[in-house]
Amino acid sequence: MLCSVYKSIRKDGAYLYVMKKGDFSQVPEQLMTMFGTPSLMMTINLEGRKLANVDVNKVKASLESDGFFLQLPPPPENVLETYKAMKAAQIQSHTE
Repeated sequence: MLCSVYKSIRKDGAYLYVMKKGDFSQVPEQLMTMFGTPSLMMTINLEGRKLANVDVNKVKASLESDGFFLQLPPPPENVLETYKAMKAAQIQSHTE
């Protein structure tokens, strides 16, 4: 399955996969407005391929059902919550 991957100029780390190069007819208008003018990154064959940050089967299923797939960056780590959890675990291990 071939698809084209576009990078967002407005949303850092957002990528839009479409079945045909330059065909955004299946992408909702509101999403295209948020995404901004797409910048072509590459055209790839998804068959037998692994993708870095997303499950290739999820991409293929979305392309087949919706005509596009939107990849968003992972949410930023909440450093304060991570620190609190680490401290709580340390305190608990000392009281056992």
